[in-house]
Amino acid sequence: MERRDFLRAAGPAAVAGLAGCLGGGSADTDYDVGMSAKAYRPIRIAVEPGTTVRWLNTSKQGHSVTAYEDEIPDEADYFASGGFDTEQAARDNWGSSSGGTMFEGDDFTHTFETLGEYAYFCIPHERAGMVGTVVVTENPETATSGE
Repeated sequence: MERRDFLRAAGPAAVAGLAGCLGGGSADTDYDVGMSAKAYRPIRIAVEPGTTVRWLNTSKQGHSVTAYEDEIPDEADYFASGGFDTEQAARDNWGSSSGGTMFEGDDFTHTFETLGEYAYFCIPHERAGMVGTVVVTENPETATSGE
């Protein structure tokens, strides 16, 4: 059962009970990927082409969502919080007023159109292993996912 379907079926009590599981106290469960202090939750997500994925900073740490430019399909649009067109631009601007920093409660969305795997990372927590993957496939139910 998909997480959103479970939460709809289980009702508000389940939402309240799970609200703190991703590291934040937010009751906002309308997101696909949350962020703990140094990890994306889930680490890997599978979606169909045309799906918009929403990342939500559910922690008190500042984070980014930054695609590894060489680890997305060739035909795919680049994505990074802050709206940067390249990985280098995102890295160069980290920490500036336009650096793409997501503070607690901030979100970022990107629509995935091209089939394939998209690796991404958090600029300030990359060395700590804060990386994730979006897999765009015609059959997301059969794609491997992990936490």
